[in-house]
Amino acid sequence: MASSGSDEPPASETEPEIPGAECSIYEEVIWLDKTEQNQRLAVEELIKTEASYVHTIQLCVSDIRAHLQQKQLPDLDLEGLFSNIDDVLHVSRRFLKRLEAAVSHTEQLNQISALFQEFKEKMESVYKVYCASYEQALLLVESYRKDPRLQQEILDTLNTMVPHTGASDLSFFLVMPVQRVTKYALLLQKILENTSPSDGAYPALQSATNAMLEVSANINEYKRRKEVAFKYNKAEQLTLRERLARLNTHSIAKKTTRLSRLFMHEAGIVPKTEDKEYDDLEEKFQCLASGVTMLKENMGSYLNNLAVFLISKPHECELEIEEGAVQQYRRLAGNLHLTIFPEFRRRLNRVVYQPLCSLTDALKGPQQLIKKRLDKLLDYEEIQERKSETGSVTYDEEAAMNTYLAINALLMSELPRFNQVALQLLGQILNSLVALQREWAKKVLEETTRELAQLPHSHLPLPTFWKMVEDTLRQSGTQLHAFCQKFETVMPSPLVQSLSPAEERRVLSLVSKHSPDKLYQVISNISGSKDLDLTLQRGQIVALLHGMDTKGNTNRWLVDAGGPRGYVPAGKLQPYHLDQSQKPRMQMLAPDDRAERRRHSYTFPEAPRPPVPIVTPASQVVAGFSFAARSPQEVSLQAGQPVAVLEPHDKKGSKDWSLVEVNGQRGYVPSSYLVMVPPWEPLGWSLPAWSPPTQQT
Repeated sequence: MASSGSDEPPASETEPEIPGAECSIYEEVIWLDKTEQNQRLAVEELIKTEASYVHTIQLCVSDIRAHLQQKQLPDLDLEGLFSNIDDVLHVSRRFLKRLEAAVSHTEQLNQISALFQEFKEKMESVYKVYCASYEQALLLVESYRKDPRLQQEILDTLNTMVPHTGASDLSFFLVMPVQRVTKYALLLQKILENTSPSDGAYPALQSATNAMLEVSANINEYKRRKEVAFKYNKAEQLTLRERLARLNTHSIAKKTTRLSRLFMHEAGIVPKTEDKEYDDLEEKFQCLASGVTMLKENMGSYLNNLAVFLISKPHECELEIEEGAVQQYRRLAGNLHLTIFPEFRRRLNRVVYQPLCSLTDALKGPQQLIKKRLDKLLDYEEIQERKSETGSVTYDEEAAMNTYLAINALLMSELPRFNQVALQLLGQILNSLVALQREWAKKVLEETTRELAQLPHSHLPLPTFWKMVEDTLRQSGTQLHAFCQKFETVMPSPLVQSLSPAEERRVLSLVSKHSPDKLYQVISNISGSKDLDLTLQRGQIVALLHGMDTKGNTNRWLVDAGGPRGYVPAGKLQPYHLDQSQKPRMQMLAPDDRAERRRHSYTFPEAPRPPVPIVTPASQVVAGFSFAARSPQEVSLQAGQPVAVLEPHDKKGSKDWSLVEVNGQRGYVPSSYLVMVPPWEPLGWSLPAWSPPTQQT
């Protein structure tokens, strides 16, 4: 027992020692636990920060922006401040929902990686628009800081709606989408660093990280392109003085180089850079732009014509027709002019014309960028040609090449979408125009039908109605013709004045050279303003040689004025007729100028009239109107009172006054107040009396 007990080692000496291999395994287990824990923390950070981000953007949209909209501040540009933050919020909500679902999956890393790959294009499309507008939003915020009233309104909104955030400015919220899209790659990189390369999810995480890095790079490139586009669009707003101030030797040389290269393109000396895809896009854009411009001009003319049409108010005119028909007409016209037409014009302006104006303004940016692309393309070709010769380019030349590439890439990416959206908007405008026209025509038809139903002939069969119209028009035409004949009979005969001996000799000379039907009299003074034009006095007699000038203009006639020949306006000539009964004295038919001044007179058009037979003044001369003498040299008249004409002119030879004798008194009266009447009395006339025909059954 003693020996056996002495052979056993002490307890402390019997414990086995840990070998070196077992120590390394232990440390590896500890390292794996720590890596897995860091990986789990990185995933949790991704989810928690995404949830916090979505919550903050939701506050920005539903609380801050909505509260500012309710204030209705006219100087506050909410669209410029918040850009497309609604689209950003929509994509972020969907991404967060899918992200939370992916965490509960057994292969959460693969699910997270696939989720980023799925949302890559959506994130890039919405964030690049927001990030490109972010600089302009900051400029707006800075301008609002200088306006105490607007700044106070913004601070009141922040303190009221989101006091827990402690934000003192809108920039605190506006910068969050810009920061978030750049942080996705960092968060994925952190998860990737805590994932073993042997893990099956490592390649997927690496692809997701690269994808988000690519998104950030694309957004930065898009921002650069937008900045270039904004720069050249802004330059076009310069005044003429500012443009002239920018002219220098460098700019003149650059423009000269562009012009010479453009000439070489047109002459075929150097080849053009062909880009069929871009040419097709530009052709579609230019076709769309020309169509929008033409439609806008036509709509502007249409609205102006409607405005002119609404100026007239026929329903306010006094018409001497049957009272019942007048009331119906006034009611219909008044409703159309006061309600239907103005409402149609107002809606047409708001729904069609104003959107067309906005669309035209939106076309200016791409149009300017297309012009700049052509200029930069000429520079690009010149630099490329120089680079192929020398093998290198300067820093400025490299920047010019990059500018062209940026503008070209921006147009290639944005122009298809712009064409599509503009075409859709134009289609909606045209649909609105058609709908308004249909609605307007329907209202007019309903209103007209309601009024027509109250007319006496509204229930007549169509053949009976048309026969009634034809009979009424025929009967009215016959009575009007008879009235015109009687009216010409009772009108005073044209006065006949004698010619001076010199004028008689000139007329005889013209008659000997030309036939009497070629004679015309000048009805107003003519002042020649062109070569070969004549200057003639009112009352001169001329002979027609040709009814047009050498260019075929029938408004200028070639005449013989009894010596000089030349052109005169045809509208200032009227046929001259010899009085056959007084031919030895060569009396002529004087122009009836006083008939134009006579009130309520029946006048004919000023066009050349057919020969009118001369009626020798007979019977008696009476006063056509009452006249009150205003001086001892004048005599008073009563309408219808017979007078004796002593001299058809005054002492100065003016035919506007005539010396007459009335009831033994002599004095002057206006010649236009005197008329010659035949011995018979004119018969009366009346409109045809018509009653609706009996409806046939």
